[in-house]
Amino acid sequence: MSRAVNVPLASDNREEPFAEARNAEDGQAQSRQASTVEKVLSSGEPSQDNDSPPPRRSDVGNVLARHSSVRDADSLASIDRPPSEEENLPPSKIYEPLSFPVLALLMPASIFGVLARLGLQAITAYDGKEIFPLAWVQGAGCLVMGFALGLKEPIGQFYGPLYTAITTGFCGSLTTFSGWQVDIFESWINGTASHRDWLRDAIDGAGKTVFTFAISLSAISFGAHLSKLLLPYVRTARTPSRPVRYTLSALAVLVYAAAYPAYFRMSPRFRHEATAALLFSFPGTLSRYLLSLSLNPRLKLFPLGTFAANMVGTALLGTFQVLRSIRHPGPLSANACNVLQGLADGYCGCLTTVSTFAAEVDALPPRRAWLYAVLSWLTGQVLLAIILGPSIGVGHVSREITCRF
Repeated sequence: MSRAVNVPLASDNREEPFAEARNAEDGQAQSRQASTVEKVLSSGEPSQDNDSPPPRRSDVGNVLARHSSVRDADSLASIDRPPSEEENLPPSKIYEPLSFPVLALLMPASIFGVLARLGLQAITAYDGKEIFPLAWVQGAGCLVMGFALGLKEPIGQFYGPLYTAITTGFCGSLTTFSGWQVDIFESWINGTASHRDWLRDAIDGAGKTVFTFAISLSAISFGAHLSKLLLPYVRTARTPSRPVRYTLSALAVLVYAAAYPAYFRMSPRFRHEATAALLFSFPGTLSRYLLSLSLNPRLKLFPLGTFAANMVGTALLGTFQVLRSIRHPGPLSANACNVLQGLADGYCGCLTTVSTFAAEVDALPPRRAWLYAVLSWLTGQVLLAIILGPSIGVGHVSREITCRF
């Protein structure tokens, strides 16, 4: 009987080094995976290879609806810009920020925003009111702003300049940061000469501060949520033909041009109420728009353009407030008062904005949002204290407006 002998096969010998190699590769893969996890946990963001494409810009409308935050300056700066390729638009529907159709539609949008603001303030200012008039203005503008941000892509598919007209033009002119700051400052100094003590003055100013923040941020979020609810039911309309687009741009320019004969031809009593403000509405909106385009992308997660527009507008409004409240040598003429009123309501009202400011605060990470909001509010109040404080203190300027129309 033969005895079985176990002879090691050549294939067994060949498999041992390959198995060791596989084990080594598995160990290296596990090590790389563990290293990647550690980087993610430490930085809060997944690592990207050098060959990977740059991250896509955040949709601010979705950011507001989901209560998340943007992470780059371009996403924050896109609030004021027309829809672009980031909104999945074909090249034929993309408009440059300074193209003529975009600038043309800003003209009537600014006028309609000013008229809406003045109208809301007129109908909400009455004896026994429970809510200060600017609260209605800021809430309405922020609601429309949030709604338009959520529908940026459908609006861009239809006609891109319409988005900028709604957000930068109408909402930016409807809401006013400078008017809000002056309203708060007048509460501190009791500019309405109400029968109350210093504690009530402080409560009134703090109330206008807190409730404006709350109303504006809530309205922005509500508008964004409402747009997302309606988005599945929104059908994009057909893009206007070229003759229609040209006609629309021409009509937009004519609407603003009509403000000049309206100022001179209509009754003088309308000048301080509306027509003077219409003259300066578009220059204010255009100044804010240019500051936003040039400065907002400069700093990461701090909208420098909007901040600069709000601070310059607040300082100018404080200066106009001083000129309209002069006691000595006497009140200004009616024509001068009309122009100053137009500059205050038209230029400063459209140069400064709460709707864009609230959208930026809501879209920023919490720490950045607090820094931006507090710095904007505090700087505005300091500017007014520097401009109005000494003038009122020496007695040359009244706490109330002395202009007579």
